[in-house]
Amino acid sequence: MKNIVANVAGLQIGRGLPIVIQTMCNCNTNDIEAAVAQCNAMRDAGAQMIRLTTQGLREVESLKEIKRVLREQGNNTPLVADVHFSSEVAIAVAQVADKVRINPGNFATEHEKAQRDFKRFIEVCREHNTAVRIGINHGSLGKRITELYGNTAEGMKEAMVEWVQMCIAEDFYNVVLSLKASNTVVMVEAYRLLNRWMEEQGVIFPLHLGVTEAGNGDMGRIKSAAALATLLQDGIGETIRVSLTEPPVNELPVAAAIASYFQGNPKRNTSGENPQFSYSTPDWDTFIIAASCEIGPLLLDRRIDDFGIDCTCAGEKVSDEALQDFKDNLLQATRRRFTKCEYVACPGCGRTLYNLEETFNEVKRRTSHLSGYCIAVMGCIVNGPGEMADADYGYVGEGKGKVSIYRGKEAVMRSVPQEEAIDALLNLIENDKKNK
Repeated sequence: MKNIVANVAGLQIGRGLPIVIQTMCNCNTNDIEAAVAQCNAMRDAGAQMIRLTTQGLREVESLKEIKRVLREQGNNTPLVADVHFSSEVAIAVAQVADKVRINPGNFATEHEKAQRDFKRFIEVCREHNTAVRIGINHGSLGKRITELYGNTAEGMKEAMVEWVQMCIAEDFYNVVLSLKASNTVVMVEAYRLLNRWMEEQGVIFPLHLGVTEAGNGDMGRIKSAAALATLLQDGIGETIRVSLTEPPVNELPVAAAIASYFQGNPKRNTSGENPQFSYSTPDWDTFIIAASCEIGPLLLDRRIDDFGIDCTCAGEKVSDEALQDFKDNLLQATRRRFTKCEYVACPGCGRTLYNLEETFNEVKRRTSHLSGYCIAVMGCIVNGPGEMADADYGYVGEGKGKVSIYRGKEAVMRSVPQEEAIDALLNLIENDKKNK
């Protein structure tokens, strides 16, 4: 078995090595002062790798300057460029960044051209010792793959296999792979299918794990911990990100707690139809992450259908009401029982042109009475429509001060002024309910 170790500016990522935790700036990459400040705060909070959106050639130049300033200040944290669609931007930034995240299938609508562009790209990466993350998300598979396999975990794995085989054929191995989804069941299945394929090929590339658009608060933490734990407990996953619609430094203690749970933490053998779990932790976040890491995999793998739980936090017994809320959240995060509205929300990045966190919290507040719906709040049009594939309704940033409102995959309202957009979303949902 050939275990590939990716090298990102000296940081090694590979099977059997310590889990690497990372996050992403949510400021404008062209705001160099803000980006440098965020990168330093992230480094101080434990980030081992930092990603910045790099959507155009102007951002490539900005990233170059950000990197120069950080290195002058003594911050040597590897920087990852996040590129969508443009092979020319990917090739340019491969000469600047320590690692580039791409989905090669988005380089061109014609698969043969995308392959040619990808080959050019990896040659530049080889020349500059730049690592690559091939990132394929559930909502961005493309027409060719979905026509062959549907919008499925198998389709995600097959889409990835094509590009991995090209890397092997070109003898280029400084590569990390990711197959993210907001649906925890789809995400876990996709990674397991890819891992099985790699084992059959005898070549194990490092895997970057994450649940996209996990949201915020308890649910964002619970959903991420449950899904990541299900894979990490089986030895799948070498680097992780917890995507939260919060300030990015908030992601890092959650990721660190999940990673540390699997470093020397023995598995508890659980049996019975309704096992009981008991915890004593210093705080609430420690509890929900530890419990999600332990119980989440049992639910996702359908080894249990229900459970009992009690907890003491900082010496105080947690109320039955709080424990029931945690339980409802975990059952919903693992797609076992739905008792409230489901939310899909991206963490935001330099492409986001409105206050995503504030808007998401307001959407949650005003839709908290609903159940049986999935509502998405997305930062921009680049990923929004694709990544909210499972949502019933969506709020997608369109440009400065403008929003598109979606019903399913259809934009039913475009260029809605931001100050009117939440009302427009709520009115659409209420009118649809009346007309059912």
